[in-house]
Amino acid sequence: MTAAPTPTPARWAALLVEPLLAAPLAVLLAVVVVATVGADPRCIPALFVAAATPALCSSDVLERRLPNRIVLPGLVVAAGSAAGVWLAYGEPPVVALLSGAGYFTFLFALGLAGGMGMGDVKLGGVLGLAAGLLGPSAAVLSPVLAFTAGGVGGVIALMLRARSIPFGPFMLGGFWAAVALCGLGRALG
Repeated sequence: MTAAPTPTPARWAALLVEPLLAAPLAVLLAVVVVATVGADPRCIPALFVAAATPALCSSDVLERRLPNRIVLPGLVVAAGSAAGVWLAYGEPPVVALLSGAGYFTFLFALGLAGGMGMGDVKLGGVLGLAAGLLGPSAAVLSPVLAFTAGGVGGVIALMLRARSIPFGPFMLGGFWAAVALCGLGRALG
């Protein structure tokens, strides 16, 4: 029987700090969603993403993984919410379906080329559906902001001679920036 590997100082810090920050961050993100969209069934996937964001960011930064046990339920919630919105409003959520399929397919193509992990691909489907349910502006802004921030992060990583960057936090950051910007646009317009 082999012993478990000794956690690194970064992992110890995450184990101590993450529980203190995860709940307040998730609550803050949930408040942003409800303030932006209101109490509407279209915000259900975004509320799931709010709850999952701290754990996904931590896992991707520390382990370069977006665990299926978190991401796959997000796909179920997002797809179920899209179906529920269709039933509730009588029209298919075309923007959400196109956004989810488009983000997933684009990242899948990058994954086949070796530039993206499959956790990122699945998360793209979740974020595409969630952003699309919030509206076309969020659906477009979310990946654009994610790739813009990820590009800047990638350039910095190259300058520091890092071999890779965790892209999940950039995807989540792009999603949350899109949600906030769309909410601000609604408030001002």
